Amino acid sequence: MKPCVFIHTNEKQILGAIVSEYSMRRAAKDPDAFDVRLIETRDHAFLAAHEGQSYLRDGGSRTWKMDDLQSFTPLRFMPPELMGYAGHAVVIDPDIFAVADPMDLLTRDMQGHAILCRRRSGAKGRSCFASSVMLLDCAKLKHWHVEANFQELFDRKRDYADWICLRLEPEGSIGSLENEWNDFDRLTPRTKMLHNTRRWTQPWKTGLPVDFVPGEKLYGIPFGGALMRLRRQLFGEHGLLGRYVRHPDRNQERFFFGLLRECVEKKIVTEDMLRAEMRQNHIRHDAFEVLEKTPALAASPA
Repeated sequence: MKPCVFIHTNEKQILGAIVSEYSMRRAAKDPDAFDVRLIETRDHAFLAAHEGQSYLRDGGSRTWKMDDLQSFTPLRFMPPELMGYAGHAVVIDPDIFAVADPMDLLTRDMQGHAILCRRRSGAKGRSCFASSVMLLDCAKLKHWHVEANFQELFDRKRDYADWICLRLEPEGSIGSLENEWNDFDRLTPRTKMLHNTRRWTQPWKTGLPVDFVPGEKLYGIPFGGALMRLRRQLFGEHGLLGRYVRHPDRNQERFFFGLLRECVEKKIVTEDMLRAEMRQNHIRHDAFEVLEKTPALAASPA
């Protein structure tokens, strides 16, 4: 069995996932040395079965909604099952794009760890791993059963924040991954995978109405959680959130649209698909104009 890169996604982020998949093969010295597979929410009915139900998150209650921008996140724990609990896999979010050869990560010596990943940045990083990019030794993760674990959120036996932050994993089972393999909105000569993690500034969404529900723990802001809950109660899930803004780093915008341009040229993404994504507000409405102005990317170093 080949090692595999898994990209978990939903319909709102499917364009990002397709571009991400393309970037993985583009950056590879030998694109046939590994597989790339999408894990889509629409293929897993157990997620939709809980629509509108209350689940445990950050010690409080939230409502599960399939149309949330990040409804795919439980699926990041599915690769070991899909691999038959054997071999190595990398799982990434759909807003992550390869700059370096993914095989360099897939073939890493994990030194006995079940998972390699980086810690979150900021105040949350002290107690939270960034599970948005994980190198997995699937044979060591036989306790991951996504559908059953997902049900535990609604039975209030498992907190979503603990699950996503990997706080439930056995001590010593997680090893450190260099930040460059999950570079948070930073593109430098050392970046290996670029993660446009700050949802407000994702380059393909500039100008669209915000359609995600932000976390309710605002670190460093007194009573921030209470204010966010009040906002939701008074104005709805997306009330007062405004619109996506342009990414502050134009190089990251050019990188994404350079990849998208190649996808269009290679017919991986069609113009009809882009128009359909615009109608659904999944991609900015000036995408064709941005593509016309975007210079071709330099050839991949691979």
